[in-house]
Amino acid sequence: MTRLLPGVIAMAAIVVASNILVQFLFGHWLTWGAFTYPFAFLVTDVMNRVYGVSAARKVVFAGFVVGILCSFIGTQIMGEFGPLVTLRIALGSGLAFLTAQMLDVAVFDRLRRGKWWKAPLASTLVGSSVDTAIFFTIAFSAALVFIEPGNDVSWAGETLPLLGIGPVVPLWVSLATADWLVKLSLALLALVPFRMIVTKLSPNVA
Repeated sequence: MTRLLPGVIAMAAIVVASNILVQFLFGHWLTWGAFTYPFAFLVTDVMNRVYGVSAARKVVFAGFVVGILCSFIGTQIMGEFGPLVTLRIALGSGLAFLTAQMLDVAVFDRLRRGKWWKAPLASTLVGSSVDTAIFFTIAFSAALVFIEPGNDVSWAGETLPLLGIGPVVPLWVSLATADWLVKLSLALLALVPFRMIVTKLSPNVA
């Protein structure tokens, strides 16, 4: 368990930071949390490469538990328009994190014997895409309003050009697209620290 502690601490720190930073906007389509959360995939992939599938899953579960605690705390804090975290956001966040991270672990394991960059890149791209789709659909899609009828998310359904320049879509689709593009960009950038960390922790594996 001691060897997993750095991974658990790193994952917990990322989850906590992301839950805090998601409250602050960056431009029109993003929050600051969009720039920290994707590094959860980096932690998962490093643990997977160095210590294996079982260790990676344990770190993911630790992050999931921390995320649930953050969501619970958020539901108890009242903002200008109600609780900082609604049921739909909490549900979407939890399901997205667990599903995407576990998928990341599985994809990485299938590709671990290929070139060093294939497993972390492919697993992060797949996991990030699934994470974005699950979270934004559950949290803001009008089709799922029955999950929390008392939570008015009609603002997310306002139709606008995609990212201000594309076809007309609901606002939440633009938010999801911007989030997804950031995740894809960081997936590429994260290959550098992935290689460096893995080489340091386990030179024979890198």
